[in-house]
Amino acid sequence: MITVYVLKGKKRYIGITNNLERRVAEHRRKSSKGSQIIGDFKLMYKEEFPNYKKAREQEKYLKSGRGRQWLDELEKCQSQP
Repeated sequence: MITVYVLKGKKRYIGITNNLERRVAEHRRKSSKGSQIIGDFKLMYKEEFPNYKKAREQEKYLKSGRGRQWLDELEKCQSQP
């Protein structure tokens, strides 16, 4: 399974991986430039796909204007009690 995920820290990070636990651990170690930019974070969203092509389509969508709007709405819903 391929996972598309969104991390929320100082900034929002949208990524794709075949091993979410490993990738989140890499972000926590700040082993990449993107990880250094987002700082401390929480996993805001994840979605699994059966193949890379479908996952990549979703990743592109989330990085688009409409996808970012959808994530803004999701973030609002998650922050309400």
